[in-house]
Amino acid sequence: MPSQPSGEHPHRRTGVTTVTDVATARGVEPIAEPGALDILFRSAEGGHEEVLLCQDRATGLKAVIAIHSTALGPALGGTRFHAYADESAPEEAALRDALNLARGMSYKNALAGLPHGGGKAVIIGDPAKDKTEDLLLAYGRFVAGLGGRYVTACDVGTYVADMDVVARACRWTTGRSPEAGGAGDSSVLTAYGVFQGMRASAAHRWGAPELAGRTVGVAGVGKVGHLLVDLLVEAGARVLVTDVNAQAVAKVLAAHPQVTAAASTEELITAEALDIYAPCALGGALDDATVSALTASIVCGAANNQLAHAGVAAELAGRDILYAPDYMVNSGGVIQVADELHGFDFARAKKQAAKIYDTALEIFSHAAAEGVLPVVAADRIAERRMAHAASTERAFT
Repeated sequence: MPSQPSGEHPHRRTGVTTVTDVATARGVEPIAEPGALDILFRSAEGGHEEVLLCQDRATGLKAVIAIHSTALGPALGGTRFHAYADESAPEEAALRDALNLARGMSYKNALAGLPHGGGKAVIIGDPAKDKTEDLLLAYGRFVAGLGGRYVTACDVGTYVADMDVVARACRWTTGRSPEAGGAGDSSVLTAYGVFQGMRASAAHRWGAPELAGRTVGVAGVGKVGHLLVDLLVEAGARVLVTDVNAQAVAKVLAAHPQVTAAASTEELITAEALDIYAPCALGGALDDATVSALTASIVCGAANNQLAHAGVAAELAGRDILYAPDYMVNSGGVIQVADELHGFDFARAKKQAAKIYDTALEIFSHAAAEGVLPVVAADRIAERRMAHAASTERAFT
């Protein structure tokens, strides 16, 4: 990783949180609870170290950068480009999204064993209409201004080519193209990590990690989902897929004629022979209705924030469905981009991503021993790692 500026600790600014209530400033009525300030200062999900609101009038940039924790090292997380067009107060919604996503990255990076805390950025706008080179460069300058406390990468609405542009203004940028010295598409190891989590789930539930002969339903066969299908077919699993994008399904079926397509997610999750359900599209895939209808014994997928609300994890357990926490199994991508900071080596990154199998088994074991849900066990392990790092740093300052 490039050398850091001298002076203040490059990864921490203790006790400083910079935030403005954007909705109020624009004369917009606050939206329903929880508000961003409630999350930031008054809830158990808060505790963020720093939040930066970014605006560049010349390019139209409006962005939020949230740093949740730097206990384990500089915060690492992607940049989401989204319009929040369905929200009554898009800026407030973007701020809440950044806060929640940044916190999730702290836990994901801790469980992945990475020397990174959690952060996330959101650029407010329609990437198809509003994304320009000048806007991305302006965003890169804001990231650079954080002096290495936040390292950015791709997320929904941003791609490798975008990170190449951001990197021209900010050296703390990952997810770049191989031509620009980066690792390229992180979907490869994201899918590989989910596959390893699935093997661990099978070992815990059925006593062996083999997926041959098991029926796996993959909802969402985009960047990550179609690569997961490749791995499942190679492993001898029977695969059922669905996607709102008919072309994505057609691409999978062309590559793997033995794969079966379902007309909808509802049809997929109620398939009689389903063993494993892999949500690989948008968040909130596991709601009350889905859980009550689900025929699978295991849920293990790539989508972020799969639980529609906190009670869903208990509902799954109540139906004896093993849930592999999403941030535990989908960390292969962040492992890949983190390796880029040290001169990308695919074999080294893949070896690290393979450890998701061991981490998943450890969490399932802790959950059984402590009589808690896997999501609770995962949270506890991540929190212990962050707390230990924070206490160690305090002891030497």
